[in-house]
Amino acid sequence: MRKLVIVGGGYGGMKVMQQLSTKDLPHDYEIILVDKLPYHCFKTEYYALAAGTESDHEIRVPFPKHVRHQFGTVQNIDLAEKKISITTDQAKSEVLEYDKIVIGLGATDKYHGVPGAKEHTFSIQSMENTRRTYEAISNLPPHSSVSVVGAGLSGVELAAELRESRHDLNIRLFDRGETILPMFPRRLSTYVTSWFQKHDVEIVSNSDITRVSADALYNHDERIKADAVIWTAGVQPSNVTRELDVEKDDKKQIILTKHHHIPDYPDAFVVGDCASLPHAPSAQLAEKQGEQIVDILKLQWKGEKLPDTMPDLKLKGTLGSLGKKKGFGTMMGEKAAVTGRVARLLKSGVLWMYKYHSGV
Repeated sequence: MRKLVIVGGGYGGMKVMQQLSTKDLPHDYEIILVDKLPYHCFKTEYYALAAGTESDHEIRVPFPKHVRHQFGTVQNIDLAEKKISITTDQAKSEVLEYDKIVIGLGATDKYHGVPGAKEHTFSIQSMENTRRTYEAISNLPPHSSVSVVGAGLSGVELAAELRESRHDLNIRLFDRGETILPMFPRRLSTYVTSWFQKHDVEIVSNSDITRVSADALYNHDERIKADAVIWTAGVQPSNVTRELDVEKDDKKQIILTKHHHIPDYPDAFVVGDCASLPHAPSAQLAEKQGEQIVDILKLQWKGEKLPDTMPDLKLKGTLGSLGKKKGFGTMMGEKAAVTGRVARLLKSGVLWMYKYHSGV
């Protein structure tokens, strides 16, 4: 059997699996997923797992049954030889050959060269790291200090969920900018700032974290005690994709053709956080891209001409939560702003629909 190998079971890889049923595949093809975990995880909800307001069972679904699973961690991808080096869960090394590949290995934290950040901060970039973060926060004694570094969507949702989960904690949210959530309209930033003020979460604007130690972080070299520091101040493509000898942009994301494959490698597609795209990485963007990759795969298998242009990757907007009762976001692209209970209900509805379409 020939092999379509999907490396990484994130939102983009999941969409490819969902939209390629056995009847869509050539008779001599099978789909193989390479991932460490036996289920697809909702990365957008990791903040709730870290805060202890959701169990990991609530933020995962099984992979499609028609996909063969190869458990392991990808160490290297050889595009020329069409081979993947994998370390299995038994710590054995294996080589998996492929005919076509979809690379969706996601992102890891970017520490911007801050000394001690990697060693002394917690993460919500993977399920296993988020579980460790949850355990650390849960074990903190009353009135401990928690610092969240980075006030983008992940940092804001985490800080808000922590406040609802642990009313006793002293929570600080550090951001380099003048205002939090710079990617959103100013009205939403103001609304979220007001929510934090009402709920006793301190926002530290214009911050510059210069060092992190075991019990403190340093803002402009000023020591601030912290019993736990959670890093949400930037991401970068996975190590494996950064090491691929192909053209990348200034964020180390792989530059692709309009058909989402690597130039000179028409059988190697890249989806999600590792791909250089005209929008900031998001689950919604990875899904839209995954849909187009499926369209291209079907045309390739039929031997048909690929389209001269591809549809724009149009996004519907972005929703964020402030605990379980309030939220914020944009809809209809970026045209309409919503806040409060309505925004939170909309986000819950989106998650419910995602689970429903994933067979749960």
